[in-house]
Amino acid sequence: MTEEIIIAGFGGQGVLSMGKILAYSGIMQDQEVSWMPSYGPEMRGGTANVTVIISDERISSPVLNAFDSAIVLNQQSMDKFESLVKPGGTLIYDPNGITHHPTRKDINIYQIEGARLTAEGGNPKIFNMIILGGFLKVKPIINLDNLEKGLRKSLPPRHHDLIPMNLEAVQNGMNQLVTIHQV
Repeated sequence: MTEEIIIAGFGGQGVLSMGKILAYSGIMQDQEVSWMPSYGPEMRGGTANVTVIISDERISSPVLNAFDSAIVLNQQSMDKFESLVKPGGTLIYDPNGITHHPTRKDINIYQIEGARLTAEGGNPKIFNMIILGGFLKVKPIINLDNLEKGLRKSLPPRHHDLIPMNLEAVQNGMNQLVTIHQV
């Protein structure tokens, strides 16, 4: 199994940390991982993306031209990455701020209203975990025990008290995912 993922959105949405949590969780699951972040000079508020590869085999390069899965959190990222999802691949997106929804018919498309759910819950820090939950529902490449271990590795110890809240947000995201199109 190899899963090549791009996570893209605005800085401040937890894009890079979502990728980091996935990568650490893959390590906890005894898999090979690659985590390659990319962000603009302004970071918070600018565009950011991260490529994560999780594999049972050695990873030859972290540089990818196409992806098995894309998690898209803003219109600029939709414009840039929708076409780079491999045929038969998966695109998950938050519709908040998306004016041109995905149109491809050769990929699986799912929607999760992470921004709305976060606003209703009153804690913006769980946005990325809601989205991650939606991703793991359709691509269960990480089991929840290893996700918890990945959170423990990626979060500083002073924030470990937030792990139960993050795991609850993942479960919430799993329950809120909506299928738009399946191939």
